[in-house]
Amino acid sequence: MDNQRLLTWAFFGMMAWMTYQAWQLDYARSLTPLVVADAPAVEPLDSGLPELAEREQPPDSEIDAPMVLPAADVEQLREDDRLVAAIRVETDVLDIEISMLGGTLQRARMLEYPIAKDRPDQLVSLLSTDPNAVGLIQSGLRSTGDGPEANHRANFASARTNYTIDSTGVLIVPMTWADGHGISVEKRFRFTRGSYKIELTQTVTNRSDISWRGAEYVQILRASFVQERSMFDVDSYSFVGPIIYDGDKSEKLKRDDLIDDGAYAITATNGWVGAIQHHFVTAVIPAPGTSQRFNVSVRGQISTASAIGPTVVVEPGESHSFQTTIFIGPKLQSQLEEIDSSLKLTVDYGWLTIISQPLFWLLGKAFSLFGNWGVAIISVTVLIKLAFYKLTEASGRSMAKMRNLQPRIKALQERYKDDKQQQSQAMMDLYKREKVNPAAGCLPILIQMPFFLAFYWVLLESVEMRQAPFALWITDLSTRDPFFILPLIMGAAMFFQQRLNPQVGDPIQVKVMQIMPVIFTVFFAFFPSGLVLYWVTNTLLSIAQQWKINQVVEREGKQQQGSKKPKGD
Repeated sequence: MDNQRLLTWAFFGMMAWMTYQAWQLDYARSLTPLVVADAPAVEPLDSGLPELAEREQPPDSEIDAPMVLPAADVEQLREDDRLVAAIRVETDVLDIEISMLGGTLQRARMLEYPIAKDRPDQLVSLLSTDPNAVGLIQSGLRSTGDGPEANHRANFASARTNYTIDSTGVLIVPMTWADGHGISVEKRFRFTRGSYKIELTQTVTNRSDISWRGAEYVQILRASFVQERSMFDVDSYSFVGPIIYDGDKSEKLKRDDLIDDGAYAITATNGWVGAIQHHFVTAVIPAPGTSQRFNVSVRGQISTASAIGPTVVVEPGESHSFQTTIFIGPKLQSQLEEIDSSLKLTVDYGWLTIISQPLFWLLGKAFSLFGNWGVAIISVTVLIKLAFYKLTEASGRSMAKMRNLQPRIKALQERYKDDKQQQSQAMMDLYKREKVNPAAGCLPILIQMPFFLAFYWVLLESVEMRQAPFALWITDLSTRDPFFILPLIMGAAMFFQQRLNPQVGDPIQVKVMQIMPVIFTVFFAFFPSGLVLYWVTNTLLSIAQQWKINQVVEREGKQQQGSKKPKGD
């Protein structure tokens, strides 16, 4: 098959794949909580707490049976004044608000992550009581008795309403509850400097004369809307919604599936649930080794992702502590790995994870060396080019030979212009005689495509590169070039690269290839500037390599011609 035809299909194949990704992926919402004037009102969920399966003392065989989780009542957020009474917690990275009602985490602002670089005072908020942008983490204990329970609707007490992390680097926020009959519960939220991890401990103490039976639960409530996708907004390409891990694999749960098929429920050990959005995640990670019942559902415009543990018996005079880890923050892979290696799955690199993950690791090493993500991208691109140098060199030599054969190819096209079959056969004979592979020119683009797509997802999903500057006008490598200068440079580089390669094929193919730099310039104009930087760097390196190969092949051709001349000449 003709070299140019293969190149054409390779280019269009990549375009088709990117278009498919943009339109087929199903998402929920954009980066920040969306509040618009005409947003539909939030429908209240079931009012009141549902009863447990057994409010009476169960037989021993039923102690470990899954318990029914309390439902959320979002209408309460607008009517219950007790939510106003809250504890303010400030660390160096988080601004948290904890409600006295159940110890619900009802506000969380990321102090180091503004919504946009030109709006430094507007911070990303992952939790909110706004009915149109709900984000809550509710926790509590359910009991099998008839008395009060320390669920997320119980009134807790706290000695202070303001906490700020100090030089010790650790901050503990305690809250207490008692039923008046000998059962008391203490909630302790533990914060650490520089970390987005919150360690939740719920300790039940039994000073009554009967056994206490109950289980802990933690659930995430998030607003759930249909997301508008746009090729002009890279944020809209990233999945937004609940995610669940069953101890073996993770699964993103789409809004439409949860509505059509109903709640998703599993029982698993070493699992977790979360809510992800572009660059950020809220996750609940139960204590390792405990069997948990996970449930994810959507009602109206609220998604609920919950985890409830097995029933525990606390005898009179004894205490028991339930441990849960909560993560509220950016998808910093180093911090996620410290909690659980599987949490890295919230950073969704798609089916190219096998390339994207090592690529991110390599970029991280380069960043630690140079201190600039743009320079890191350039340096990694150079390393990739060097790794495949020999492979692309063979392709480049074939292209250079094709370039030298252009006059002879045109002569054959002219000679057999009325007989396409004979023309193709004559050209194939020429390629065989001169030991030229016309398909070799496709190799560079086929090598580049997986790395191009891997770079795309690394730049799109890695919060480490969010709002990362490069130089001059490039102040955010994760968004498009504001002045489209880099895409224009890329288009010019691709045009010059074409000049170095042979222009063969029928007139239509040649014209398609000639307009390819223009098509790519428009297509790349809305891609993250870091991705365009990679392509520009790779193209410039390819130009330098091909230019050198052309010079070598031309010199070799002249030497061969000279050696074939008769000695008497």
